[in-house]
Amino acid sequence: MRRKAGLILLALAVFFAALSPLLRWYAFPRLAKIPPNQYQEMVLEARDATLLDYGTMTARKVDKVTIVQTLKGNVEASERIERTAGRDVVVWDGLSYIEGPDGEMVSKVPERYIFDAHTQEPVHATGEMVDGDPVRREGIEFKWPFLTEKRAYQYFDAQARVTAPIHYKGTQDFRGVEVYYFEQTIPWTQVEFPKTLPVEGITPESVAETGTTRWYTTVRKFWVEPLTGAPVYGEEIHKEELRGGTLLGGRDKVTAFSGHVKMREDYIKDTVDLVESNRTVVLLMTSYLPWGFLFLAGLLLSLSLYLEARGRRPGDPAPDTASEPEPVTA
Repeated sequence: MRRKAGLILLALAVFFAALSPLLRWYAFPRLAKIPPNQYQEMVLEARDATLLDYGTMTARKVDKVTIVQTLKGNVEASERIERTAGRDVVVWDGLSYIEGPDGEMVSKVPERYIFDAHTQEPVHATGEMVDGDPVRREGIEFKWPFLTEKRAYQYFDAQARVTAPIHYKGTQDFRGVEVYYFEQTIPWTQVEFPKTLPVEGITPESVAETGTTRWYTTVRKFWVEPLTGAPVYGEEIHKEELRGGTLLGGRDKVTAFSGHVKMREDYIKDTVDLVESNRTVVLLMTSYLPWGFLFLAGLLLSLSLYLEARGRRPGDPAPDTASEPEPVTA
């Protein structure tokens, strides 16, 4: 009986020892993915910013500029692309809506981002765009890969429509969460005017006819939780200028926007709470369960060897059953 139990324990030990690396290196890369129906909203603010008044074409100081960013998973589009791509795909329909201190729209820029649900690498398909213009992204945007590494990544800039390195700058503690800090600088670059402008009658085409161009530079900062690859906080030191042309009335340039854009406090708290809960799930599959299964396999193996050793131990001496000879009677 001991021998049979030992063999069962040995089989279980082998099973859990094999399951440990399979869960970490085979199951996790296939199970960890972004859901196609995810919805996110983020509000950012630039306090004491400079903003262009399109009515007078002069820059003025304002107490606040608000940027509302939304990302909505398009399930129908992702399923359609998956049929030809042969892999799990996520389609995010995004919108950056910018409003001035009076609540009036400054601009709005729609965006469609198509990427691999597991690796976050871009997937090129019909519909990939920024502000209605077709683009071909290279590198990540919005989210880093699961198990982010301490290295530079290629990051797509939607304003300039270019990809540039975003560099790892160190590991920090952000409100109790260990994060990797990344930073990207986009130098002054000529960019397109938003197709939706705040003044009726002014369009990108009409501005282009005046010879005036739009230029942009930014320093982009992200604090990324490395297990989930999700940014818990972000900032931009963002500047825009209009240069040349008759629209400026002889001036060389005028500031269109200048400000230090930061996430609003209430959204920081919600983001940190969400990332911490997702982090626990990733830890379960990459650390807790694999190491737990390995420990359990060692324990079962030790118990199996113990039972085997007990089964082979010599038993007590057999009792002497020989009976004494009966006396012979006459």
